Amino acid sequence: MSHADAAARPAPGPVRHGVPGAVSQGVPEGVSLPDQVVLDGSRPLWITHLRPESRRLTLAVVSIARLRERGPHALAELRTRCLTPAETEQAAALRVPRRRMEWLAGRLALKHAVSAHGRRHWDLAREPRTVEVRTVAGGLQAGRPVVDAPVEVGLTHSGDFAVAVCGPHAIGVDLEHDRPMPPSLARVLDQECDPRAPSADARRLAAMPAMLRWTCKEAVLKYYGFGLRIDAGEVALTGWLPDGRFTWRPGGGLLRHAPVAETRRPTGWAGVVAGHHLALVERPVGG
Repeated sequence: MSHADAAARPAPGPVRHGVPGAVSQGVPEGVSLPDQVVLDGSRPLWITHLRPESRRLTLAVVSIARLRERGPHALAELRTRCLTPAETEQAAALRVPRRRMEWLAGRLALKHAVSAHGRRHWDLAREPRTVEVRTVAGGLQAGRPVVDAPVEVGLTHSGDFAVAVCGPHAIGVDLEHDRPMPPSLARVLDQECDPRAPSADARRLAAMPAMLRWTCKEAVLKYYGFGLRIDAGEVALTGWLPDGRFTWRPGGGLLRHAPVAETRRPTGWAGVVAGHHLALVERPVGG
């Protein structure tokens, strides 16, 4: 990762961070979420601060494909350089190579997202290796990532990428690479959609790829920290707007476990990026 030749898309005034070759840069206001995310397997690390600026969200992408190209000694050096002792111990306990690689990519994405966010919003030059990532130990939120910084984080990985997002409020993010969906699941998802609905947003939802609809549901459940411990059927999608936002309605099972203090429904964004389905759920600005 440290010898990466990663580069974000051209834009005025990119800000370089601690990983040589990694670039964090802004995107013009009004650009949709999918247009702000780069999924390029040749770039070891890509970081951006999502627009609009009021969202105060930072997103990092790590290429799992590039990590796979590293030899055992290079990976060991990377773990030593970037992980805390507790994280190094946790990595050693993962016996399945694929899972170990995804786990490492996720930790790197989280650490770089938090470090870049601190530089941007707190003027805090904290090296990614000093960011400690832990997970909730039990309950419905078991496995949800948390960090030793005053931010909330979201993490997802699929195919060749790990994506992390951090910000001041709860976040749910899900990424799924394009692949055939089990017919039974596709039928269940299609039952929620009516291509003849009177609302244009509802008709647009019916035209949304089934995998993207599934990604939206997972992002909502991750926003609450539940993941698939709560039935995805508790998230009923109701529309997909031209700017990429999606609307949804919670079921009773989800409402029983969701924070009672939350009075405004989170905002969801979804789209297709480089053959991957991406959805992000966040608390509304001012919520």
